[in-house]
Amino acid sequence: MRVFRGFNHPGIASACALTIGNFDGVHRGHQAMLALLTNEAKHRGVPSCVLSFEPHPRDFFARRAGKPALAPARIATLRDKLTELERCGIDQAVILRFDQRLADLSPQAFVDEVLVRGLRARYVLVGDDFCYGARRAGDYATLDAAGDAAGFDVARMLSYEVHGQRVSSTAVREALAAGRMDVAATLLGRPFSISGHVLHGRKLGRDLGFRTLNLRFEHPRPAAMGIFVVRVHGLTEKPLPGVASLGVRPTVEDAGRVLLETHCLEWPLALDAGYGRCIRVELLHKLHDERRYASLEALREGIAQDEADARAWLQAEAGAA
Repeated sequence: MRVFRGFNHPGIASACALTIGNFDGVHRGHQAMLALLTNEAKHRGVPSCVLSFEPHPRDFFARRAGKPALAPARIATLRDKLTELERCGIDQAVILRFDQRLADLSPQAFVDEVLVRGLRARYVLVGDDFCYGARRAGDYATLDAAGDAAGFDVARMLSYEVHGQRVSSTAVREALAAGRMDVAATLLGRPFSISGHVLHGRKLGRDLGFRTLNLRFEHPRPAAMGIFVVRVHGLTEKPLPGVASLGVRPTVEDAGRVLLETHCLEWPLALDAGYGRCIRVELLHKLHDERRYASLEALREGIAQDEADARAWLQAEAGAA
C-alpha cells in the first residue's frame, strides 16, 4: 500500500475508487466497507484509496474550543491504522492534515478541490452517517448530486451489526474504557493491539527486577489504559505471554507521556537486544487501572503481584481452551 501525506505528489494514482473517514481502529464495520471498496475498485480497474485525516477532526475542534477533553480517546496510532488498511487490501492511503483551511471548505469546495482535482475519484463510498464540508453541511444527498455533476459515482453503506449491536469506533472506545477486551476484540475482529519500535527508557524496570519493552503511544488519550495481560509478537517465532502497563506511570513520572511498558513472562533476549525492534502487543485482559504507589518498593511488589495474576489468568485460559 502506498501512503501519501496530501495529494500533491507525482506518484499518486491518476484515478481511484475512494472512501473517506477517520477509520480509528479499523473495526469490523470498516472492514466490511473496505471489502466493498476493493471489489468496486477491481471491477472498475482503478486502485482503491482511503482518505483519512490527522489530527482527528474532533481533536482539532476540541483544541480550537480550548476544551481538549471533548476530543475522542484514540483507539489506534496512525501506524496501526495504516497497517490494518493494508491488511484489508487497500492500494493507496492519503492522509490530509486537518487544519483551519480544510475545516472552512464548503461542501462544494471539498468536492472540487479534494475529490475531483486532488484524488480524481471515479467512485466514492461513504457510511450512512457521512457528513463533510464546513459545519458538516454536506451529506450523502449533496455528495450524490455533486457526483452526478462531476462525473463520479456515489454509494452508501448501511450500518454493520454484530449480535444486534452497531459496530462503531465509539462502541470500541466504550468497550476499551470499561476494560472489556473481549467485547473490543469482537467489534474489531481481532485482539486490540499496539505496535511500534522498542524505545530506550529510564531502565527503572530493570532496576526493579522486571525488564520492559517500551512503546510510545503518540496520542495523549488512548482508549484503553491500565495494567493488562498481553501477548507479544515480533521477538521470537511464537508470541510470548506478558504483562503490560499502558498509561502515564503515575508513581515514577506522571508527565502525561503515554507509554506501553511490556514485561515478557518468558524473557527471550539478551539484556539490550530488544531496542529498535518492531513488536506488536495484544492486550488480552485488563487486570486493573493504573495505581500510584507510595514508594518504589511498593511499586516492585505491585508489579510482582501483577505478574502472578497474569500467569494465573493465562493458566486459566489455557485450561479452558
